[in-house]
Amino acid sequence: MIAGKSPRTRQRKVARVLVICVTLTLALVCRASANNQAGQPEKESGLKVYLPREVTVKDDCPSLGQVGIVRGRDSFVTKASQIELGRISTPGQSIVIDRPTVLSRLASNGIPASMVTLTGAEETTVRQQQRVISSDQFIALASSFLERHRPATSVSQWSATHKPEDFIVPAPGKDLRFSPRLSESSATSQVRVEIAVFAGDRKIGVRDVMFALKYDCRQAVTKTDIAAGQMIGPENVEIQTKQSDYPEPADWQSPYGRAAKRRLAANTVLRPDLMGPLESPTVVKRNQSVVIRIERPGFLITAVGRAMQDGKAGECIKVRNVDSQRIILATINADASVEPAL
Repeated sequence: MIAGKSPRTRQRKVARVLVICVTLTLALVCRASANNQAGQPEKESGLKVYLPREVTVKDDCPSLGQVGIVRGRDSFVTKASQIELGRISTPGQSIVIDRPTVLSRLASNGIPASMVTLTGAEETTVRQQQRVISSDQFIALASSFLERHRPATSVSQWSATHKPEDFIVPAPGKDLRFSPRLSESSATSQVRVEIAVFAGDRKIGVRDVMFALKYDCRQAVTKTDIAAGQMIGPENVEIQTKQSDYPEPADWQSPYGRAAKRRLAANTVLRPDLMGPLESPTVVKRNQSVVIRIERPGFLITAVGRAMQDGKAGECIKVRNVDSQRIILATINADASVEPAL
């Protein structure tokens, strides 16, 4: 029978193991502390850069100081904050800056990656501050301009036929202004307003707004039935105003004093082909006896004649002198007498 170790021996062995474990633990702690203390001056002497997920800047060439939060040695912070990280080339564009880009730009400016601590997002989306001028704003500007500068006095209404694109102004200033003007258009039913956008004295863009026009035009409409040859006047025709896609003809005239060429029903819109000059009534008829008058200052000569054809006032007809049987040309007067034409 082999006797086991005594309890005292086992206790001493356990105590030795505990001492060894404690010693190793203390050694590791001291080593880590020493490493931390050794690295602390480097971290304090380097840079700490915090990168947000998104940021908006004023300039089109954002710097590290505009994009992130930079901390550390003053000389490094000043230098690093001024480092440009890219360019926003067009309005509305955004650029993405990741950590390798930041480290690369710092290294190329003499700040190695070993001296930089990056925190925050893995990449940052950078946008430029901007002002958006909407298409509705351009339409309102153009409409207000048309109100003051109508292409024709008869233009009564206008409506935009399409919406222009929004205009993005980078880094908007207080000196933004607009200069609208009428642009040439071959269509009389449309007009184009060109709006130039200026930043100070510099022209930065243009937008066009196209409008469809409505014109006030006159038209004559019959109020009652009108017989063929009947004279047109206020008692049977009314002048109305209507809206049209086209301007009123320059030679438009009132129909009053003219005659209907055919029977016209009530509510008929009069066209030029439906009207004609009012014909004078026949004053003298063929074979009718007429008085031939020759009147001059101080004397009057009369004779009896016979009309050889029908005639109206102001027309010349052939007349035979009853006494001499001579045929003459004579002008018919309104009272049906005639006067030899000289």
